Amino acid sequence: MDPKQMVHMNQGQEETSYARNSSIQNAAQNRMKPLIEAAIVDACSNTSTLSCGKVVIMDLGCSSGPNAVALVSITLEATHSHFLQLQQPPPEVCVLLNDLPYNDFNVVVKSLVPLRKMNEPVVVTGVVPGSFYERLFPGGSLHLICSSNILNWLSKAPRDLMMNQIPAYDIDEHVRRERLTVVAGAYARQFRKDFTLFLELRAKELVPKGRMVVSLAGRRSDELINESSHVWGTVAQILAIMASEGAIDKAKFDSFYIPVYGPSLEELREIIQEDGSFSVTEMQAHEPTSGMDYACLTPNMIANSFRAIYEPIIDQHFGSSGEVMDEFVRTAEKYLNLQGGSQVKQTKNPIVMLVVSLTK
Repeated sequence: MDPKQMVHMNQGQEETSYARNSSIQNAAQNRMKPLIEAAIVDACSNTSTLSCGKVVIMDLGCSSGPNAVALVSITLEATHSHFLQLQQPPPEVCVLLNDLPYNDFNVVVKSLVPLRKMNEPVVVTGVVPGSFYERLFPGGSLHLICSSNILNWLSKAPRDLMMNQIPAYDIDEHVRRERLTVVAGAYARQFRKDFTLFLELRAKELVPKGRMVVSLAGRRSDELINESSHVWGTVAQILAIMASEGAIDKAKFDSFYIPVYGPSLEELREIIQEDGSFSVTEMQAHEPTSGMDYACLTPNMIANSFRAIYEPIIDQHFGSSGEVMDEFVRTAEKYLNLQGGSQVKQTKNPIVMLVVSLTK
């Protein structure tokens, strides 16, 4: 199955849709606001921007629902505020939203309508379907690139594991722990390759001194303490319970590789420095749910968030028609209750949200 067909969030506006189960992702976007505001001011002060009288802003991996325009809305507000303070007319702004072709662009296009009705700055909008692991724009055409919650997605699952039939998550705990470094190493190599390519492509598309602000889930430490240190660890644990109880086929579970990886902050910094296309302006690490109402972080809410993200690829692999995902939510709720509510509430959660501001 082509990864471009597999990787998309649950579409529509129904109860299980991403549009209705993405508040954690929205919290991550809100934490990016100060860095985006600083980047847009810097981009608007760039000589090439001032000379051409326009700013081109791109959101990579916009998905759908209310979060689709959140980042670009921040940039528009910052642009308006910056030039208001300068008492100068703002430049025209072109806002472009990107995601894979199977994203729910019908919803995205409707979300863009209010932006086009702004008086200042003048806003032109568009959508650009395609993978961010390929060229999407002409060279030197973008001033600011934003992305949130998407760079964890790999171009493909680690080939080393698939070729050698090594499960990403073995049901046998002893075997799983013995293979922890092997599995982690395979995922880390694939991420390094993909993220380096991503940096090279974006550097070609940005103007000189262009800016990029991205956020992604990562690890608190370079050390992999256990399988929960993987971004996909909790989802794998839930599926493992289902396989052990016969709810899904064990052989299919053993051949299921979630194409997602979360680097540590230092790992990310190292890749950026080795590539050399960008300099690091600022790097931050946040708790995944900081700024959220913890009363809302119920096991049911977390389980449905997992479903909204992973249902398409689980359906493609296990061939479910809804029953598997209903059981997934039930199993997830039980698991999270046993963990003390949900892993996101634990003070020692190994997963953090990384935010990085870069300058070409």
